[in-house]
Amino acid sequence: MTVALAHDVIAGPHGAGTVVLLGSLGSDRSMWDPQIAPLSSIATVVRADHRGHGGSPAPDGPYTIAELGHDVLVLLDELQVARAHLVGLSLGGAVCQWIAIHRPERVSSLTLLCTAARFGDPTAWTARADTVRRDGLSSIAGSIVERWFTPALADRDPELVERSLAMLHGVDDEGYAACCEALAVWDARPDLDRITARTLAVAGDGDPATPSSVMSELVEGIRGARMEVVGPAAHLASIEQAGDVTRLVLEHIGADPGRVRARAIGDSVRRSVLGDEHVDRATAAATAFTEPFQDFITRTAWGDIWSRPGLDHRTRRLLTLAILTAMGNEHELDMHIRAALRAGIPPEQLAEVFLHTAVYAGVPNSNRAFASAASALRDADS
Repeated sequence: MTVALAHDVIAGPHGAGTVVLLGSLGSDRSMWDPQIAPLSSIATVVRADHRGHGGSPAPDGPYTIAELGHDVLVLLDELQVARAHLVGLSLGGAVCQWIAIHRPERVSSLTLLCTAARFGDPTAWTARADTVRRDGLSSIAGSIVERWFTPALADRDPELVERSLAMLHGVDDEGYAACCEALAVWDARPDLDRITARTLAVAGDGDPATPSSVMSELVEGIRGARMEVVGPAAHLASIEQAGDVTRLVLEHIGADPGRVRARAIGDSVRRSVLGDEHVDRATAAATAFTEPFQDFITRTAWGDIWSRPGLDHRTRRLLTLAILTAMGNEHELDMHIRAALRAGIPPEQLAEVFLHTAVYAGVPNSNRAFASAASALRDADS
């Protein structure tokens, strides 16, 4: 039986695909906070809590990785996501492996962080499950967090340690123990060659739980997989080396970080010039057919040209009005007139632009510009 996973959906550009983030044993979906803004700039992001973790239900165990994988597939079905880029850390990485092995048609790419095809001695996991059921997760929380971060980071950022302990304390004891039992019997080594998705493995150079020597089994078993090692980092490398990990994920799923940055800058400038309402309307109206053009103008016109330091935005507004008037581009002209008025450009300055343009580009075009401005002014007064 599957459970309904607690999750967040952070919308990205229309038609740009979906990234699914699945976290570590003992975590909740907040562990992905550093990745949300960069990833959602190029794709819709879904982050979910495993059963027994965060806001997800905690049925009695034991669990299996297959059951955790089915939970994710049901969630994707509900969200109408046919294929996704899967990103999983530790337990989440095992779940991603299971989906890639058993439902390869659902996987666009696979990123495995600080995880393994087999997590060591099964008896250690069953013993941990027994301890948690008997004494509670709080009895071992300190030792778990010690493995999540390098000592240097823990000393430098005690607030991070406190937040991580609080996250652990929010995990259900039975849910944690049952997931330990899932890891105890997990062994994907015989099936790794069934994974056909493009695969990136990322290890932390100081990870005591799944060091690069353990993760090398994944790279050797999955055809075409490659591994990167980041550091200094222990088990939660996505937090300790958030910048490097995010860059590697973006590159692996096919996003150019330079394009991502240009789009983010362009979106901000576009909103400052044209207003949120216009940009939200244009974004909502985008389709798979028109999205490449929206991406192009956001990166190129707004992220590059409008962001150059040589002219301030006021000058660029007036220059744009003059050029649109000269070209007779009435639709774009009306939009920019209204945006200029909202930004506080006096009507008198608009009139000077249109008069100046009449001399060099023709009276008929300037006549239409005056008419558009007069209409915008009437609308502003009404």
